[in-house]
Amino acid sequence: MVETDAKRDARKSVAAPSLGQALTIFLKIGVLSFGGPAAQISLMHRELVDANRWLSEKQFLNALSFCMLLPGPEAMQLATYAGWRLHGVIGGLVAGLLFVLPGAAVILALSVVYAFYGAVPLVAALFLGVKAAVLIIVLEALLKVSKRALTGVGHWAIAGLAFIGIFFLAIPFPIIVLAAAAYGFVVGAKHAPSDGEVGVAVSPGRTLGTVLLWLAIWMVPLFVIDATAGTAILGQIGAFFSKLAVVTFGGAYAVLAYMAQDVVTQFGWLTAGEMMDGLGLAETTPGPLILVTQFVGFLAAFGEGGFALGLAGAAVTLWATFAPCFLWIFAGAPYIEWISAQPRLSGALTAITAAVVGVILNLSLWFALHIFFADVTRESLGLLTLWTPDLGTIDWRAPVLSAICAVLLLRLRWGIGPVLGVAAALGWAVSQIG
Repeated sequence: MVETDAKRDARKSVAAPSLGQALTIFLKIGVLSFGGPAAQISLMHRELVDANRWLSEKQFLNALSFCMLLPGPEAMQLATYAGWRLHGVIGGLVAGLLFVLPGAAVILALSVVYAFYGAVPLVAALFLGVKAAVLIIVLEALLKVSKRALTGVGHWAIAGLAFIGIFFLAIPFPIIVLAAAAYGFVVGAKHAPSDGEVGVAVSPGRTLGTVLLWLAIWMVPLFVIDATAGTAILGQIGAFFSKLAVVTFGGAYAVLAYMAQDVVTQFGWLTAGEMMDGLGLAETTPGPLILVTQFVGFLAAFGEGGFALGLAGAAVTLWATFAPCFLWIFAGAPYIEWISAQPRLSGALTAITAAVVGVILNLSLWFALHIFFADVTRESLGLLTLWTPDLGTIDWRAPVLSAICAVLLLRLRWGIGPVLGVAAALGWAVSQIG
């Protein structure tokens, strides 16, 4: 008799762990989750599928595909799903919070230090190297995503149009994502489903109840804070990052282009240099890279009202960024097996991933201009938007450090941690010569 996939999955999986056992493993994942989503997903696969066999390979991959369709950090959502699969809502909350909180605590501490001491020469010298390394890290992400996403002429066209739309035409990131998804959804209809009919074991009414409950958990505290805070900045932070939580398709690198330019040019909460410093901090800490939003929220509120308001800004940012993740998972988890069998949704995901390539290219150029040149201006020529550097303000140290980081990261295949350490040391060294 031929063994079915379901029987094979059941044979390979083991009994669910106790909540205490699961808590220990998810805490380990949260503390060791350095290196971005690819490394974090690999760590979870090793712990949940290979080492402990709490999830089958098929369950893990189906969940990963679903999380990549969602806005927000897919690695954090995958951890939340794994916890939900093992111990329901309590397990999902434990897994998701343990994935985020260790990194959030570190980012908050570093944000406080940066807010008080970021302008001192030593810190500025160290971050000169960190910024140069971050540029190469983003370029590496661009290369990796390109290899996976651009598998046909249509995908290259989507990536090119996405880059033109966001860099030259200043089309909002959500519109680019929706347009790509719509195209992929239509094209996906040409491909036949591979798994046949798959049912759903939850009623629409129960799903609606879950959605309404988590919408209230997400939005009510933000409305209360906005109405009682006595300052507009917390409401602005809550609204901005709630909107961001709905449109962050494609991972943290993709959304940074949308977030960074609004934070710097529209709201004026941070400078371009501070935005780069925040990304550098997030790269060196555990947890999802999107925790850079906490750095932004803290500095924005700190600049408005000092330390206490900065702490409130950081808390509001965390809530607005991650509360929606629990909504998506708890409402959508019962539908994962059904969604994985739908070709239209698979087509939408593929098109979004191709568009993300163009968005990351935009991010790379925007970062490079602001790292290499002290003076970059935004000019409008009709429908076109151009970022124009003052060639006389080039900082020779930044291109040199970026070239060294490129050799270490792309040629010698060093890890992100050692590259950032060397870059910071070299940044201090070259700063001594001016």
